[in-house]
Amino acid sequence: MLKIYIFMAESKHPIREAERYLQNARQILSEKAEKDGDYYNDSKYVRMAGNTAWSGVFIALDSVLNVRENLKSGQRPDFKDYQVAISKKDNKMPRVLVNAYDLLHKSLGYDGITDFKIVQLSLDKAKTILDWADKYYQN
Repeated sequence: MLKIYIFMAESKHPIREAERYLQNARQILSEKAEKDGDYYNDSKYVRMAGNTAWSGVFIALDSVLNVRENLKSGQRPDFKDYQVAISKKDNKMPRVLVNAYDLLHKSLGYDGITDFKIVQLSLDKAKTILDWADKYYQN
């Protein structure tokens, strides 16, 4: 049964899958985080949304960068591996990637920053990376 799940996950278009993660992050915020004025009330759901969007960014990046190809079995890629790989394709994107990392992973995913404008900026950075990856993706 597990093998079927893995096959189904790999057969999906990775950029559409990454967009689904981003949409799920937006849905978590709108349905669970309870926006009140310029802030969200529940940092738990902001963290959840940040981690969900960040996972979507990695799905998109893995579809266009060959970061995982040279890893040993069971070895995880390092964030710096993604920075190096993305800079080889586009010298402007490493800055966007670092900003997305700082905003999505650190500020939202760890800190649970509840400021609406920061959350929206974070999701916009994720969308920028997904759009970039979509240009480079080849079936």
